[in-house]
Amino acid sequence: MALYDLVRDLPLVVDGYDLESHEYVATQDFTRKTTVIRLTGRGEEGLGEDVTYDGPLQEAQQQRGPVLSLAGEWTIDSFSRHLGTVALFPEPPDRHDYLDYRRWAFESAALDLALRQTGRSLGEVVGREPRPVTFVASGGLGDPPSTARLNAFLALYPTLRFKLDARPDWTDAIFAELQGLGCVDSIDLKGQYSGTVVDNPPDPGLYRRVLGAFPEAWIEDPALTDETVPLLEPHAARITWDAPIHDVSDIETLRWPPRTVNVKPSRFGSIERLLAAYDYCEAREIGAYGGGQWELSIGRGHIQLLAALFHPDTPNDVAPGGYNATEALPGLPASPLRVAARKTGFQALL
Repeated sequence: MALYDLVRDLPLVVDGYDLESHEYVATQDFTRKTTVIRLTGRGEEGLGEDVTYDGPLQEAQQQRGPVLSLAGEWTIDSFSRHLGTVALFPEPPDRHDYLDYRRWAFESAALDLALRQTGRSLGEVVGREPRPVTFVASGGLGDPPSTARLNAFLALYPTLRFKLDARPDWTDAIFAELQGLGCVDSIDLKGQYSGTVVDNPPDPGLYRRVLGAFPEAWIEDPALTDETVPLLEPHAARITWDAPIHDVSDIETLRWPPRTVNVKPSRFGSIERLLAAYDYCEAREIGAYGGGQWELSIGRGHIQLLAALFHPDTPNDVAPGGYNATEALPGLPASPLRVAARKTGFQALL
């Protein structure tokens, strides 16, 4: 049975919802803002997190308040279809993926609430037990690039693995240090982004150096150009994708059949599309790994629980939030992360 068929008819009663703001000053130039959606009904509440990156859009949503017409008796499927008819933003955002991010916040909250109202957990409904999650810590090396932060974390967590954002300013010394550390599982080239703060235009020289320096690492989101494709072709088996993946059709149309892809629930927007992707990958023996979106609240627990249920043994970019800190912190959970589920709902109990 398709995974979505296991959840689509769950009954859901919504009385209303509230919005809760969260923010974290990550750097001098970046304050992360998110909004937690609290759906309520029948004395229960379900939580989801809007990971839209535009801070003013988050503030506008919070100031707008709970104005959407969501109250009523639904199923997961009918509620999802209703969400497709309401204006989640007063005006369409410049980035289409923000629609999916916000939709996922409401859909995940609805799934949490429906499960709580029926007294079941997601794992119980889909017939899977959470397993310990292998995770990587992700991020860049700063400006100017330095391995100091990596070394500080490795001093506390010697077995920690990393997913790193490669940049053209990486020096020969940086490449040599990273090779010596032997801690890199994935390199993100950020070549599939346009008009964002993380854009990384294709640099054939950088691609050539990365491919040669890390022959065992996964290579995520390269840009495909006349200059880069010949470099990437011999390494097609270890190329993975994140930013372009919003639907099964996106996996089907990739240039090279993937061995694994990054499955971020917020990119899919709806529960139906997310679970269809899990089904598709499993049927075709395509690996999946989770990815984070700088979640500040319940959203991180969601991606960790999904990883524990569907792809626990892959290089999941779902590390506890402490691994995003600019300085290494002691006492963080190590990989593999034990993720237990609450008895009811769509929530991890860490």
